[in-house]
Amino acid sequence: MPAQASFMSISSSAEIHPAAVIESGAEIGNGCRIEAFAVIGPEVVLAERVHVKSHAVVTGSTSIGSETVVFPYACVGEVPQDLKYAGEKTRLEVGKRNRIREGVTMNVGTKHGGGITRVGSDCLFMTGAHVGHDAQVGNHVIMANQAALGGHVEIGDYVIIGGLAGIHQFVRIGTGAIVGALTMVRRDVIPYGQVEGPIGTMRGTNLIGMRRRGFRGRDVSALQKVYQKLANHDGPLEEAIELLAVQESDRNKLIQDVVDFVRSSSRRQLLALR
Repeated sequence: MPAQASFMSISSSAEIHPAAVIESGAEIGNGCRIEAFAVIGPEVVLAERVHVKSHAVVTGSTSIGSETVVFPYACVGEVPQDLKYAGEKTRLEVGKRNRIREGVTMNVGTKHGGGITRVGSDCLFMTGAHVGHDAQVGNHVIMANQAALGGHVEIGDYVIIGGLAGIHQFVRIGTGAIVGALTMVRRDVIPYGQVEGPIGTMRGTNLIGMRRRGFRGRDVSALQKVYQKLANHDGPLEEAIELLAVQESDRNKLIQDVVDFVRSSSRRQLLALR
């Protein structure tokens, strides 16, 4: 039925098309725009200036940060694709200024996975991308067309995931890393790594990404030298990084990011360097 402001909290400055469906209980912030045939569920909270385009669905216990745009046929906040999910109360939190393009899906969390899926700010999710239950996605992340995150995945800031890439459940992708198109990633990727190939293979560092972010040339060069040492080390990668930590990381944020990532707990092994 058409939106009825008397049954919900809708800012007087919001623009709601008469053919939009806004369920009782939804909260619509200042300057929001809801186009025809969009559906907003009863537990949804939209911050100021969120734009939900025609035929998009925002449902579940979902909050969306200011100036985010949800494009047609996206489905944000539906139940997890997890057979263990039994209808428990879980959430999805989406940050500010995101672009959620056509056909994107984002699921709420699960009880056994922490109960919440989080997406940061200033991200771009291209057509058909999927964010699985309990995923934790950082800021400035780009997911290209049809890329998919399994449940419980952790994605650092400034990560780029190519089209049709798949990130296995519980995998962590470190800050600033890049994953090529058509790549399946089954192990953790260290920060600033570059992964490509059908079965994800570490091919080096994301040099272009680091330069675009304005990191100092000497820090980037130092990280590349460390990468070569790690790639040539015969023992476990974790062991090699610990040997380098004291020598290198105190002078270089990029190397410290790698050390901190490896020292943190994970359900997956590290992707080997080559």
